[in-house]
Order: sequence, then structure tokens, then C-alpha cells
Amino acid sequence: MQQFEQLGVPTELSRKLKHQGILTPTPIQKEAIPALMDGQDVIAQAQTGTGKTFAFLLPILKNVDPASAYVQAVIITPTRELALQITQEVQKLKPEDVHVLAVYGGQDVVKQANKLDGRAHIVVATPGRLLDHLRRENVHLNEVDYLVVDEADQMLEAGFLPDVQDILSQTSADRQTMLFSATITSKVQALGKKILNKPKKIVVKEETVTVENIKQLLYETTDRAKQDTLLQIMSEHRPFLAVIFCRTKRRAKKLNDALIAKGYESDELHGDLSQAKREKVMQRFRNAKIQYLIATDVAARGLDVEGITHVFNYDIPQDPESYIHRIGRTGRAGGKGLAITFAAPKDKQALQAIEKHIHQRLERRSIQSLSPGKRGGEEKVEKKLNKRKRR
Repeated sequence: MQQFEQLGVPTELSRKLKHQGILTPTPIQKEAIPALMDGQDVIAQAQTGTGKTFAFLLPILKNVDPASAYVQAVIITPTRELALQITQEVQKLKPEDVHVLAVYGGQDVVKQANKLDGRAHIVVATPGRLLDHLRRENVHLNEVDYLVVDEADQMLEAGFLPDVQDILSQTSADRQTMLFSATITSKVQALGKKILNKPKKIVVKEETVTVENIKQLLYETTDRAKQDTLLQIMSEHRPFLAVIFCRTKRRAKKLNDALIAKGYESDELHGDLSQAKREKVMQRFRNAKIQYLIATDVAARGLDVEGITHVFNYDIPQDPESYIHRIGRTGRAGGKGLAITFAAPKDKQALQAIEKHIHQRLERRSIQSLSPGKRGGEEKVEKKLNKRKRR
């Protein structure tokens, strides 16, 4: 099994990845990292959720010099949400003396300018706001060594091409350029020809799921009622092995504590756990010593356990690719699986995006459709579990 060190990733960076539960490189990382470490330009087709962010961050972080007080890397993204997300990933991996700054609209321009003034080594920015700072001469990009255009197709669809071209014109011709896109459209190809120098082309196929083997259900609920809804469904379905996905580490821990208090055999898997603890949890899950694994998306990367019968999206994923990745933990090797998603009223937009992406409408269910004798019947489950423990 290939490790990050074999791709040229420094030991310290690899150690930080392991702390997040990321042990082996994804296909995009295996192909892009060695090429980028070698100084090549890259044009890569890869979906969100394939690990593309680390594919360009790891080579940048290896080479950024904290002693040089100028902007050495610029990552351009179409949205402030993505800019913040990438910045958070940098924060987790960077050395203490490397400084990163997210630059996007809606923030105080003067405060951003002060932070840019000789203190940012890596800038993650939306095109409009970065161009604003360039015009005000708050930042200079003539010495930039690494430039990333992320989600290029989305960027061009949003009409950012003139801004991107203007930004690129103010960078050094000697820079290393990386272009990542979910689809390589004719516009993306045209941009690539203008900004890339003899690039390596990488295409990573979108993860596919044999949905025929996975029954997908949706329970419309509220955040307040979500835990009770989950307990009632668990009482009805009695999963053999199940993964329950939560949005944050705090929510995963809170839910795990609640399940244990109800007598369920469960444990949590998230980034705050040590590597030894994480491995112990996974071993217990593989051996069916615990039935329920409460996990965050980051911790569940690469999770491949035989016999998972159910996946619960306790918190709905914020992008369709994460949904596919999550439900693909079940229904493997020709087996049947059940994926149950909870949606609160505020999740309407995320749900629509998922249904559009998978080209089907999730089958709606209500809590009233569960067996009357099992609704609110946690006591029966608790007695059964307690009886098993006494054996």
C-alpha cells in the first residue's frame, strides 16, 4: 500500500495527515503530487471529494519558505466558502511560521490589506476581491512561485475569466501553475493553453456507486427531533453494522454519548482521536464488537469495512460527491445496503443538489410509517442489548 512519504511528502506533513485519519493517497494525489514535486504544471479533472485539495497543498507546503516575507503561493477559488475550506486545511497542515490568509468579499478591505502586508506566504482568494487588492497595490504577486486555479469550470461559468486573466498577468512567467476542474470544458482547455507550460494532464473518474444495491430513503425531520428519529429507525431496522455520519466532531461525540447511554454498542471516529485510538475503534468495528460507528467525513475517508448494512446521514452532506462517498460504504461486493438521510427544512438546497446529481428523487418516509410497536420502543432494544452483554 503506497504511503505519502513515497510520493515525496515530508515526514512531518505525513504525520499531520495521519492525525486526521488520512493514511493512503487517493488516485488524484498519487498522480499529481509527484508531478508537482517535480516542478511540472498540471491540468487535472477531479471532483470534490477525491482529495484534490491535498494534491496541490502538500507540494506547496513542502516548498514554501517561511523566512521569505512575500506571497509565494496563490490559490484562486470561485466562492468564499471554498476559500475558507481550503484555508482551514492549510491551517491544519502548515508549520507555525507559515502564514495563510483567506481573501474574499464581505470582509473589511483595510483589515485584509494589513494582514497581506508582508505577512502572508499563502493567499487563498476569490478573484474579485484579490483583483481589488492588486488594484489598490495592497499586494504584489510578481514573485509568486505557485498558482492554483481551483474549480476552474465553476469559475468560468460564473464569469470570472477576465478577473483570472488580469490576476495571472501580474504574476511571474516562471511560476508553477496548477489547474483543477470537475470537468474539462472547451473554455477550461482554452484557459489551460494560455496559462500552463507543457502540463501533465490527469483525469480521475468520478466515484461511482452501484445504486441498484443501495436502497435510499429520506426522513424529513428537524434538528431537535433528529436524535429521537434515529433511535426509532434503529429500533425498527436493527442494523448489523452501521456508519452514522455527522457534520462535526462535537456532534459525533454528542451522538455517540447519547447512544451509549441508551445501551447501544457504538463508538466515535473523528480527527481529535489519536492514531492508536482510531485504529482500535476501527478494529472493534471490523470485528463487530461495536455495531454503530459515528464518524465525520474526514475520518471516514477510505473507510472500507465488509458487512456494513446501513449508512445514516444524520447530518446531510453539503455536496453531492460526499453523499456518494458516504452511501458507498454499504452495498459493497454485490451485497445489499440501505442509506437513510435526515433532512431538516434548512437542508432543502443541499438535498436538491444531491437529487439532481444522482438523477433520482430520494424515497420519502415519515416516522409514522414505522411499526407502531417499535416507535419509541427503545426499551425493548435496551433489554435485548443488556441481555447480550450479560452472556
